[in-house]
Amino acid sequence: MAGWVALLWMLEAIDAASGHALDTFGITPREVGELRDVVPAAFVHFGFDHLAANSVPLLVLGFIAALSGMRRFLAVATVIILASGLGVWLTAPEHSTTAGASGVVFGLFGYLLIRGFVDRRVGDVIIGLLVGAVYGSLLWGVLPTTDGVSWQGHLFGLLGGVAAAFAFRRPRAT
Repeated sequence: MAGWVALLWMLEAIDAASGHALDTFGITPREVGELRDVVPAAFVHFGFDHLAANSVPLLVLGFIAALSGMRRFLAVATVIILASGLGVWLTAPEHSTTAGASGVVFGLFGYLLIRGFVDRRVGDVIIGLLVGAVYGSLLWGVLPTTDGVSWQGHLFGLLGGVAAAFAFRRPRAT
């Protein structure tokens, strides 16, 4: 996770040095050519403040999610990135551009919150409850309350995390 977050900071430094050339990788909704930006949009940010807001929760939630195995984590992250990006592409306001890792943050939150209940593993339920207690206020971010903040990316990221918990559930030991 430290490598992922370091990559995001490096990309933002390149973006700032290039006059924000990487901002073109944000998602503009309902333009077919913009579908190619669904994945890269999760890796670019609109400034260092935007990136800083995502860095700590991405580090913490990603680290916890990755403890269950790297292949599973990468599959979960892929589902979340695609769900968040496609949700933005389908529902964001016209003439807007959306980028950032917050959809991934919300997705990892949703994944960790319910993974234990889906897998029926007490340890993961406890982790989910702790994640909910610490990061539960994130849920307000799925509501359209702040101009310029993509509640669509947050909502669809959260839904992607929940879907990933079901898609990649562990079989029960008999």
